[in-house]
Amino acid sequence: KAGIPTHFVQELSERETLVKKVSIVPLEVIIRNISAGHFASRYGVEEGIVFDQPTIEFSYKNDDLHDPLLNEYHALALKLATREEIDLIKKYSFAVNDVLKAFWAECGVTLVDFKLEFGKTADGQIVLADEINRSPAKVQSALLEAMQERQVTIGDSTFKLPEPFLVMATQNPVEQEGTYPLPEAQVDRFMLKVVVSYPKKEEEKQIIRMNNTGSFPKANAVVRPEDIIRARNVVRDVYMDEKIERYIVDIVYATRTPDDYGLGKIKDLISFGGSPRASISLAAASKAYAFIKRRGYVIPEDVRAVCNEVLRHRIGLTYEAEAENVTTEQIISEVINAVVVP
Repeated sequence: KAGIPTHFVQELSERETLVKKVSIVPLEVIIRNISAGHFASRYGVEEGIVFDQPTIEFSYKNDDLHDPLLNEYHALALKLATREEIDLIKKYSFAVNDVLKAFWAECGVTLVDFKLEFGKTADGQIVLADEINRSPAKVQSALLEAMQERQVTIGDSTFKLPEPFLVMATQNPVEQEGTYPLPEAQVDRFMLKVVVSYPKKEEEKQIIRMNNTGSFPKANAVVRPEDIIRARNVVRDVYMDEKIERYIVDIVYATRTPDDYGLGKIKDLISFGGSPRASISLAAASKAYAFIKRRGYVIPEDVRAVCNEVLRHRIGLTYEAEAENVTTEQIISEVINAVVVP
């Protein structure tokens, strides 16, 4: 609705994933294989009738209008989607139906109906996955292909994600009921974890005023996707001395083998340390920080500046640490203070 960014990933089987992403098309697709519920009562047919071929309906995603049903000609007249988009949505919907029917048939379950939502992909995507810790582990794992391989797979078709591509995910740190822990392999693929605290008093006053008046700031384009790609290439060319590389490796190794760095007191507080991806991300983030500071080379302060964001989600805490209310930030602080600065 109103172009809200969205990213939904569903794992259909061990090797098949369905990704609906970015700007949502305000048409919810309803696929039915058997008459049931409102459909049966609306058309006066018995429940349980198996259709020779699946039916497809569209629902206009509009809370004010209570999501009314409409046909594709209404959708075209209201400019909710183009003819090409509608045809593609129908094609994908029937393809997904075939996959799901086969999947559930193997489990001894008959697929009655289901709903799908689709999105448009524009150049320079930013994928926003909201509170992905509310998805089961199998669904969360379907993100891995997009994050690591920069592609999505639907059936036998693979689609490369255009650059620049970025995955952003929010996670509510307070409300944990009904959530699942993210797999470590997936968490490790996020380069940074940024902790967002409560707004300041003045900021919260502005939030109240904007919500009361309905006047929100408008985002303006300040850079093009190709500019971001060029900037990324420049960041890769930022010079990093071998001493800085050794410094980064020492920091990460200190989270794995604290005893080697005189950190025996935190040994029993760490269940696992940073992976090689931690070293890679720490180096990349340090270069980016130097670039932002208008320097063509990395200094130790750059590494220290991004340590918390890079490492806080990559260090596992033991039950003892949790019992003593020790945080990963405290572990990182101990490590940074112990490792010799070049």
